[in-house]
Amino acid sequence: MHGIGNDFILLDGIGEHLPETDFPTLARSVNDRRFGVGGDGLILLERGASAPYQMRMFNPDGSEAEMCGNGIRCFAKLLKDRGYHDGGAVDVDTGAGRLTVTVEANGWVRVDMGQAWLKRGEIPMTGPADETFVDQELPQDPRSEIRDPGWRGTAVSMGNPHLVIFVDDVHAIDLERIGPILEHHELFPKRVNVHFAQVVDKGHLIMRTWERGAGITFACGTGACSVAVAGFLTGRSDRNVDIRLPGGHLKLEYQEDGRVFMTGPAETVFEGQWVGA
Repeated sequence: MHGIGNDFILLDGIGEHLPETDFPTLARSVNDRRFGVGGDGLILLERGASAPYQMRMFNPDGSEAEMCGNGIRCFAKLLKDRGYHDGGAVDVDTGAGRLTVTVEANGWVRVDMGQAWLKRGEIPMTGPADETFVDQELPQDPRSEIRDPGWRGTAVSMGNPHLVIFVDDVHAIDLERIGPILEHHELFPKRVNVHFAQVVDKGHLIMRTWERGAGITFACGTGACSVAVAGFLTGRSDRNVDIRLPGGHLKLEYQEDGRVFMTGPAETVFEGQWVGA
């Protein structure tokens, strides 16, 4: 399945029992685009312990992600398509906490992504735990030989860590070179998802993403949430904003109570059986 080009292999552990498996190793195998299926992540559909359903997601490098915004839309769409749920609002347990998903009449999925966290200790980020990092200059990482041009960034957690940098032209950024450097910046002990964003107007933004553990992706749902939050906090955009990513666009709402709602499509591409070792 994919959510605006962010593609995933989903394993259905609701319709049939998933055997005991080394999921990090499996994720590395199936996500390989030359020797596997190819994808930006492996997602497990499971019954939840405290919520009706549970989602687990593994990156292509085998690391387990706390959450994935485009992935949870695919999760919700598959629940409905397979008849496990009617598409109404339902809670899903994730590594970032419990989220509520709804499949709308047009097939798009609306997700209550929960609270946007801004304190360094919540992201997590080095430095005073109670301070925020909003539109501040990024210090040069002494481990990197490449000098950055004095970018200013905003750090946000949507259950996973994000760094948002606004620039005049996102397409002018050498993301393949800069992305991994910022992902491993010393400010972020658990690494970070990196997003470069560009303002079209107060209601429209453009973004490009380097995902932690995955590299350049066509879209990042939690990243789009973070860009919406960063845009509003820095006065660049409204609370309701349409964000265009390489794979399509998402609608974001950053509410006054700090919660973020994301709405966007999810599509099934094909189904099959994995017979790899």
